[in-house]
Amino acid sequence: MKKVIATALILTLLFFLIPLILPGPDRVDEGKGTGEPGESEGSYQGDWKELAGDQTLRVLLNGEVREMPINEYIWGVTAAEMPASFELEALKAQAVAARTYALRRAAVPNQNHPDADVCGDYTCCQAYISPEQAAANWGDNAEVYTAKITRAVADTGLEVIRYQGALIDAVFHSSSAGSTQDAVAVWGSSVPYLVSVNSPEGEEVPNFHSQVSLSAEEFRSAFLAAHAQANLGDDPKWWIGETVRNESGSVEQINIGGVLLRGSDVRSLYKLRSANFTVEAKGDQIVFQVAGYGHGVGMSQYGANTMATQGKGYRDILSWYYTGVTIETYTGR
Repeated sequence: MKKVIATALILTLLFFLIPLILPGPDRVDEGKGTGEPGESEGSYQGDWKELAGDQTLRVLLNGEVREMPINEYIWGVTAAEMPASFELEALKAQAVAARTYALRRAAVPNQNHPDADVCGDYTCCQAYISPEQAAANWGDNAEVYTAKITRAVADTGLEVIRYQGALIDAVFHSSSAGSTQDAVAVWGSSVPYLVSVNSPEGEEVPNFHSQVSLSAEEFRSAFLAAHAQANLGDDPKWWIGETVRNESGSVEQINIGGVLLRGSDVRSLYKLRSANFTVEAKGDQIVFQVAGYGHGVGMSQYGANTMATQGKGYRDILSWYYTGVTIETYTGR
């Protein structure tokens, strides 16, 4: 009995001392500018599964609904959605955005999974990976990256992003071409906190510039299947009409065969990496030149990483990409 009491006292003492020993987010050497974890980034060993207290989510994974602590889910989302080699502050921004997105989704029943708050399918909710699978993917970096993602989730506790008191739709994308997109340009509806802002990433982004080439017949067949009224004659050089760009440089409107389309519609039709593209006929080929990756709205992940290398903290990053928001601890509503 004495041994049990002594052990309990030691554990209680450690619980209060550890936060004093470990460097906080304002003191840690984050390895800024390298894209690799600093020496102390892997030092946090807290129980991230319990950091949110009783807050849980019903998560659909591999056909099974599991109830898990919210930060267990956020750990898996952060690890799946952003490279673990990114700066710690960028990973923290990702964790807060993912937590906000999940809690907002959980408040409204989803027809795709009515018995679950969220799922692990990125085409519906957010990508998710288990710690075991993530460790297998990371190989020799597994221990450091596991602890790094843990710290990103732990240091942000139960923080979320709000606009005028309500949880925001914390959408994010991989990379922008100089500026993010205004929500109205992509989805047709204005959102006050999802407006175009400058984004600092560039040539360091893998496949920042990409090209898609289609035969004239492939282009025409796909277009007519979606827009049968289009006038696509024998000469491809007359198919592409006027292109209007928005302030971010992405295609706002384009005339193809007499049909006016949004750039996001063309992106979807031809599976382009973004709506920031040029298109021209070259002989019997239609060639797209594309910059950036993703819908371009909200937080750019590579932009967030660049901002972190410049010394910006995660709250600065989030406040930059989501205009006029506040970052608060979630209180259950």
